Amino acid sequence: MKPMYCYQNSCTGLVAHSDLDERAIEALKEFNEEGALAVLLQFKDSDLSHVQNKSAFLCGVMKTYRQREKQGTKVADSSKGPDESKIKALLERTGYTLDVTTGQRKYGGPPPESVHTGHQPSVGTEIFVGKVPRDLFEDELVPLFEKAGSIWDLRLMMDPLTGLNRGYAFVTFCTKEAAQEAVKLYNNHEIRSGKHIGVCISVANNRLFVGSIPKSKTKEQIVEEFSKVTEGLTDVILYHQPDDKKKNRGFCFLEYEDHKTAAQARRRLMSGKVKVWGNVVTVEWADPIEDPDPEVMAKVKVLFVRNLANTVTEEILEKAFGSFGKLERVKKLKDYAFIHFDDRVGAVKAMEEMNGKELEGENIEIVFAKPPDQKRKERKAQRQAAKNQMYDDYYYYGGPHIPPPSRGRGRGGRGGYGYPSDYYGYEDYYDYYGYDYHNYRGGYDDPFYGYEDFQVGSRGRGGRGARGAAPSRGRGAAPPRGRAGYSQRGGPGSSRGARGARGGAQQQRGRGGKGVEAGPDLLQ
Repeated sequence: MKPMYCYQNSCTGLVAHSDLDERAIEALKEFNEEGALAVLLQFKDSDLSHVQNKSAFLCGVMKTYRQREKQGTKVADSSKGPDESKIKALLERTGYTLDVTTGQRKYGGPPPESVHTGHQPSVGTEIFVGKVPRDLFEDELVPLFEKAGSIWDLRLMMDPLTGLNRGYAFVTFCTKEAAQEAVKLYNNHEIRSGKHIGVCISVANNRLFVGSIPKSKTKEQIVEEFSKVTEGLTDVILYHQPDDKKKNRGFCFLEYEDHKTAAQARRRLMSGKVKVWGNVVTVEWADPIEDPDPEVMAKVKVLFVRNLANTVTEEILEKAFGSFGKLERVKKLKDYAFIHFDDRVGAVKAMEEMNGKELEGENIEIVFAKPPDQKRKERKAQRQAAKNQMYDDYYYYGGPHIPPPSRGRGRGGRGGYGYPSDYYGYEDYYDYYGYDYHNYRGGYDDPFYGYEDFQVGSRGRGGRGARGAAPSRGRGAAPPRGRAGYSQRGGPGSSRGARGARGGAQQQRGRGGKGVEAGPDLLQ
């Protein structure tokens, strides 16, 4: 190995021994002489002018080499890469940096102080760009998107097997307004002749859905227990049974500091080695909360009211809210309801006066309902066709709702653990309610559809597929048709034989995350 390493170093002067860490050197030693030489030659031919971490880049080259060996493919043609003279001119003009790895090209992050001096932008400032021509690079993307506002960073996902991009990128702006402007300007924009890109807001996922928790546990007990086995937990969202406020519904949502800590918690809880109150819990990615278009929300005349007592009827709601303005209709489902006003003025006044007030012994909570996306039905058909796509599950996409597919075995839609199928208007929920008023039975759908009675250690409430779908690679009987598709006698309804019989539902080796819809209309 040493002669080959010296060959690389002495012939090119490209990398010094001090540039490589022990991990990279040890990984290189695992190759035979022919393979190591091929890796070093490829590394030698690579453009390292924008590579910040040469050890990581070399490890990426080694990984790509092994992938090519398995697939029998040749080394990518380096001529397919970007025009370096154009990239250099871009960097000189903007003052941004460019960091290249085998998996992505990162422009900026942070930007020059002349552009932005504050902290890293928060949620809502990043967009997802899909249908990017595979041979397109920063020299074409940056001039386009900087017209919408100051760019924090741009990350172009790369395919190391081809040397081209993967067809999508992420752009983070310094402000939410710039991100929203980019969506308006460039969604369906013709970036090249006959080539239209898709653009939407992306939201980092830092929320987990956890099932199989004892129904007797309080929020404080859940916070204490999960803080013992995971780090970075910031909040627990818990819901009580409508007929017994002392009991929860058998599931909760865990919110973490950021996606990284949430992903670490998810892996730990899914490992099967961690038990909570003696049970192996069921864990899924939850839908992150995203902000709907302010212009759309400004026109909403429907209120979503939750935490209603069992004794509250539609007649009581009509009487309570009717004094604020003319009502078109009232619909109560479970312990929540939708109040349709004839005009927005009455809805605003009712929310201001009634939010937090007591009604039949319970303090109610009120927000504006989220209107449905008009392309919802189209996306539903597209999800099934795209669920086998393989991308990062880091993001959940709002706007036109074209999230990249999740890593793993996609669930094929929102009918997974407890998430009500086709209820979310903006793929959003208030806490866990969808409060979309699009399709309840007779106008709405039930947001508890497939969510209620999450059992611990009971028969017949194991892992489940989406609305009665057959389980993926499970060993038990297929779940019956009907609500939530619960498998019989705890038979597996989740990936790789996850089970829920007689000891609490388990979920091993997850499937990419609940609620992540694959949108092929943004992906090539």
